[in-house]
Formats: sequence, structure tokens, C-alpha cells
Amino acid sequence: MSSNNLILDAQALKQHYHVKQGIFKPDAVVKAVDGISFQLEKGKTLAIVGESGCGKSTLGRMLTMIETPTSGRLEHLGEDLLSLSKAAQATLRQKIQIIFQNPYGSLNPRKKIGSILEEPLVINSQLSKAERKAKALSIMAKVGLKTEHYDRYPHMFSGGQRQRIAIARGLMLDPSIIVADEPVSALDVSVQAQVLNLMMDLQTELGLSYVFISHDLSVVEHIADNVMVMYLGKVVEQGSKEDLFNNPKHPYTLALLSSTPQLSPDKRRQRIKLQGELPSPLNPPSGCAFHGRCQYANERCHQEVPELRDDQTGHLIACHAVEEQRIEFSHAV
Repeated sequence: MSSNNLILDAQALKQHYHVKQGIFKPDAVVKAVDGISFQLEKGKTLAIVGESGCGKSTLGRMLTMIETPTSGRLEHLGEDLLSLSKAAQATLRQKIQIIFQNPYGSLNPRKKIGSILEEPLVINSQLSKAERKAKALSIMAKVGLKTEHYDRYPHMFSGGQRQRIAIARGLMLDPSIIVADEPVSALDVSVQAQVLNLMMDLQTELGLSYVFISHDLSVVEHIADNVMVMYLGKVVEQGSKEDLFNNPKHPYTLALLSSTPQLSPDKRRQRIKLQGELPSPLNPPSGCAFHGRCQYANERCHQEVPELRDDQTGHLIACHAVEEQRIEFSHAV
């Protein structure tokens, strides 16, 4: 990957929480994110996928510095966010904005849309009231909202319109990176496509880079350039969208893809049903965290944590069964 195009570089990011378990039990450590590395190019979309509880939303909050990582490096255009002073961090954070999942909960119901959009400018800029309003109306037009919406309250809008407002708020400080945490999962399917198309249009127009967090692979296939699959705080597979959808390797990725509805008969896969539940991060299994649900697991999987390895094509997989060639890749129907 060309360093000239690199906008975000995360190395060995960790987020560990100490949890009290009661008077007679020692404190436990929840490894919500446990050593994740990735790179994001300018104008591209990295999708982070996995089941609820895998740590993807925690990772999103770390990228925007809502939560400070326990350890690791997070570089934006070569500057390590974690080593900067608080003032310098605050300035740089303006370039990385987040859009939350629920457009009903992320907008203050007591404030008009104009006030909601201008709030980041009030806090972070020296613009006059007239300049703030002009900027808000300009961004509203970009996301398909009308001038008369400026003086309305959030409850007067549909879910899709509210998410457009949330996207507009994320754009007010002219960010270079948007972290979108399940931005369409609360919307009707018919509205999802409109919001995704809007996001892609804005990406082209403004040169935005996206970190797109989702559990829905059909949405990811629509918008992503690269995909990172997480399981219990770790990356289990990572590669380009084409590579990951056409040639998935990890048993967990295969199971996720097999459960994604496909209209085209050529793309349908043999359904793989995962056994059991996602393990508790309070009491993770030994070895590979996925071994309890994996049909290919052997004794080594129970004992040894697999490393994320490059298959010589830039496709990364953390799986003993793949390394030992114990998996038959004949999953198409």
C-alpha cells in the first residue's frame, strides 16, 4: 500500500476493561479489542464485520478517541494520535467523525436541526452566526435536506431523514474520515439503499475515507473496498472485498457469508450453521476463540492461538485449519 495514500494506520490496538466480579472473586479483564492492526487509504472504505459483541463498535469509538486505547498506535497522516497533547488531539479529532447507529437516539429532541448542525462549529470554530447558518444550509443541501428543514425538530422527520441529518452533522467540521457504526441497520431496507448511495456519492464528491462497521454482509458488499472480519476482539480474516466475497477462507467468514441472502443462484452458498453462542469475553476459550463452534477444530485449535498470516496475496487469515489445509473450499451450491 502506497504511504502517500495512507490516511489512517492502526497498529496493535487494544482496549481492555477491568471488571469487578464481586467480593470473593478476583477482577477480570475483558479484552474487547485485542491487538488489531489495519490501514485505511484516502477515499476508500474499510468495512469491519462480525456478530454483536465482537468488539467492532469499541474499535470505532477508539478510532474517534471517544475511548482511549489501552495500548497500540493510531496514526492519522503519520501523526500518532495517542502521543499528542490533549489540545492537539482535540484538533486532530475533528478530522475523524462518527455516525451512530440509531438516528432516533443520536439527535437531541429538544433542539432544532439548524442548532444541532451548528453545535460542532460553535465549539470548534470562530465562525459568525451567519457563517454557521450558511455552512449548515450548504451541508443540508449536500445530503438531500431542504432549507425549510432548518427550523424543524428531529421528531418531525422519518428515520432515513434523521440519518441524513446525522451524516450532515458528521460533515460540519470537514472531516477526512467518517466512522459509520451500523449507520443503516435501524432503517427500512428500502431506505438503506438511499442512505448508502448518498454516502458513496459524498465519498466521491468530498474524497472521504470510511470505516464502515456492520454485521450485514449484503450492505458491506455494496459499499466496501476492503473487509476486516472480527471475532471476540481479534481479526480472523482481512482482504479486499472481491477476495473476501469470492474466495473466503476462515470458517467463521464462510458461515457469515452462507447466511447472507443472495438473489443470484451462482452466488448462493451451502448453509453453514454455527453451533452454540459467541463465547463470553469475560471467560474466553483457550487457543482459537472460535474452536467451540468450528467443525474443523482439532486439538491444536483448542490449545494454540492462531496468528494472522498473509497467504502471499495480501489476504490475511488466522486459522490453523487453513494453514494445515484441512478445509475443503467447495461451499457454492
